[in-house]
Amino acid sequence: MEIAGKTVLITGGSAGVGLAAAQRFLQFGASVAITGRDGARLAQAAAQLGAGDRVITIAWDAAEIARAGTVFAEVERRFGALHVLVNNAGCNHRGLLEELSQEELLHVLDTNLRAPLALSRTVLPFMRRAGQGAIVNVASLAGRVPLAHESIYSATKFGLRAFTLAIAQELEGSGISASVVSPGPISTGFILDDIDGVPDMVFSQPMSTAEEVADLIVRCARDGRAERALPMISGWLANVAYLLPPLARALRPALERRGRQAKAAYRARRSGS
Repeated sequence: MEIAGKTVLITGGSAGVGLAAAQRFLQFGASVAITGRDGARLAQAAAQLGAGDRVITIAWDAAEIARAGTVFAEVERRFGALHVLVNNAGCNHRGLLEELSQEELLHVLDTNLRAPLALSRTVLPFMRRAGQGAIVNVASLAGRVPLAHESIYSATKFGLRAFTLAIAQELEGSGISASVVSPGPISTGFILDDIDGVPDMVFSQPMSTAEEVADLIVRCARDGRAERALPMISGWLANVAYLLPPLARALRPALERRGRQAKAAYRARRSGS
């Protein structure tokens, strides 16, 4: 799909990967709607993007799926069509399962899985009216390798990846693609603002930037490839761990030691900044 002249809606678009993706789509000539729960942060993001009337903001928690059709209709009204949906909004409550409250568990489930499933279904008539479309879901390598203290997050990302690959098959030949982007750790506040709460294993892998993840999102929207992951070495290791659980268990102590060292280095840099 040629991105120039198309309309893109990005959930969780006020910071991090969502904001970087908005910038990248704008560079390709798209118009962009960014959504998020905080109207003030959205306004700041729009000012940072500096693209005038090619950017609109909509204060909306994507987990409020009853509003999805209204939001999509507003974007269609403003720009004439809706071509690309990026389900990027996400959250996490880390810790042992028995220590999580029911509310925390459901919050992660609603935001990371229930919302993108429902939004993907709701957006299809809009894309059919537009004549083509692309759904890009932002998952995680935690959706290939389950992590202790990240059980609900891993479960939602496993589910989102499976859902995306399934609907990609359903949509073949329709002019609408479905893709999943599965990054490892990303150097944004999602991880770095909670260094002590993040499992050591996460820090054993190289950090990607929000801009690198955004580039994969745009590439998936353009060519419809079903899945992209980064960093490449982490994606490969995730596949090996998934296919060979005994090997994954054997490697875990060494990876956790490496992660503890990297975590200490990140903590020291942030405390010194």
